[in-house]
Amino acid sequence: MNYTEAVNYIEEVPKFTKKNGPENTKELIRRLGHPERLMKIIHVAGTNGKGSVCAFLSSILTHAGKRTGLFTSPHLVDITERFQINQENVSHEVFADAFTRVKQEVDAMLQDGYAHPAYFELLFATGLLIFEEAKVEYLVLETGLGGRLDATNLVEHPIACVLTTISLDHMEYLGDTVAQIAAEKAGIIKEGVPVIYDGRNPESAGVIRSFAEKMHAPSFAYEGAMSQITGKTDKSIDFILNCRYDDKIRYDSTEVTVPYLAEYQLVNSSLALIALRVIDPERTISDDLAVKGIRDTRWQGRMETVLPGVVFDGAHNADGIREFIRTVQSISETREISLLFSAVVEKEYEKMIRTICESVKPVHVTVTQIEGARVVPAEELAEVFRRYTDAPVVAKADVEESFDTALKNRGDSMLFCAGSLYLIGELKAVLRKKENYI
Repeated sequence: MNYTEAVNYIEEVPKFTKKNGPENTKELIRRLGHPERLMKIIHVAGTNGKGSVCAFLSSILTHAGKRTGLFTSPHLVDITERFQINQENVSHEVFADAFTRVKQEVDAMLQDGYAHPAYFELLFATGLLIFEEAKVEYLVLETGLGGRLDATNLVEHPIACVLTTISLDHMEYLGDTVAQIAAEKAGIIKEGVPVIYDGRNPESAGVIRSFAEKMHAPSFAYEGAMSQITGKTDKSIDFILNCRYDDKIRYDSTEVTVPYLAEYQLVNSSLALIALRVIDPERTISDDLAVKGIRDTRWQGRMETVLPGVVFDGAHNADGIREFIRTVQSISETREISLLFSAVVEKEYEKMIRTICESVKPVHVTVTQIEGARVVPAEELAEVFRRYTDAPVVAKADVEESFDTALKNRGDSMLFCAGSLYLIGELKAVLRKKENYI
C-alpha cells in the first residue's frame, strides 16, 4: 500500500466505523507486539496547550541529543505532521510502510470478529510502529480527545504525565463542568507516575490532586506566580521561571525566551521545563540546553508569525478565544489590528465573534469558509460580524482568495488569522503554494 492509498483508506474510516472501547485498541497493539513498551513515554493531556507542551518537550529532548518521537494531532496539511522524529516529519514512505503492517493486523482482527479500529486508533497504532522502527528513546505522546477513554491511555508505564490547561470544550463527550472534564483528563494518571499540571484553576487543580493522591503519584503544580515577564516583542516573550519542589526539581531565576507572542505559552513552556526536571532530576540535561530547546521550538498555528505582521492562531474554543483576545489586546496598544476568520458549525461562532468584537477593534475583517459537512457560509459569518463591528467586513468563500484579500486590505495593521485549526491548515497549504508570500 503506497502513501496515497494509505491516506485514502484512513480518510474513509469515519464512514464505516465508530470510536471503540479500549479493549479493541489493546488487541490491535497486542498483535503489533506492544511497541510502546520499548520507549520512555511522556503522556500529555488537557484542553488547551497540550500540543505546544509536546512540541516544547520534543525540542528540548532533541537538543539534548535524545532520539525523540512526537505524536500529536490534528495535522494541518499533511498527515505525516502527526509523526515526528527529532522534530522532522516522517517520510511518506515510512508512514505507508508502517500503515501497511497495521492494515494487515486489522484485516486479521476483522476475520476474528473484532470491530474495525477508528480513525485515531489507526493513526496511533501506525505511530507506535514508526517510532519502534526508528528506535526512539523518548516518545512525547499527545492524547486525542479526553484522556480516560483515549486510545493513547493504553500506555501502561509512562515516565511522566502532564495535564495542561483545562476548560470547557467537547462537552458533549467529556462533561459540562471543568471538574468533570478534569476528571476525564486525569484518567491518564498511572500508579506512582509523576504528574505535572497547570494548577492555576482551583476547580481542575483539586480534581487532579485528588486523582494523583489516589494513584500515589507525586504531583507538581505550575502556579502563575512562578513566571515573571521581563520583555516582549511581536514574536517572543522573555520571562523568569522560579519554582522549587525539592533540591533537585527546581528552577532558580532561570531566564527563558518563548518564541511566541501569546502569554499562555509561558504556562506551556513552564510545564515542559518542570516535566524535564521531573524526568531528569540529576540534570543530565542542563538548564541552558533546556532553555535553548524552548527558544528554538517551532509549533504550527499557535500564535505563529508566518510573515512579517501576519500571525496564524488556531484558537477555536472559549478558552482559546480568551487567550487570543489577551494577546491581540496587548498588540493593539501599539498597532492596528485586522482579522481573517472562519469557524465550523458546531462551534459557538456567534459568541466567539461577539467576544472578539467587544474586546478588539479591528480596522478590517475578512471572513471565509471551510468546506465540508461542517461548513458555515462566509456570508453568514460576515453578517454576524456586521452586527458587532463597524469595521469593513468582506466575505470570500475561497480561502486563498480570502487570504489575498486580507493581505491587500490590512495596510499597516497586524493581520491575525484565527477561528479554527482547519482554517490554519488551509492557509498553510496556500503559503506553501505561493512562494511570493515568503
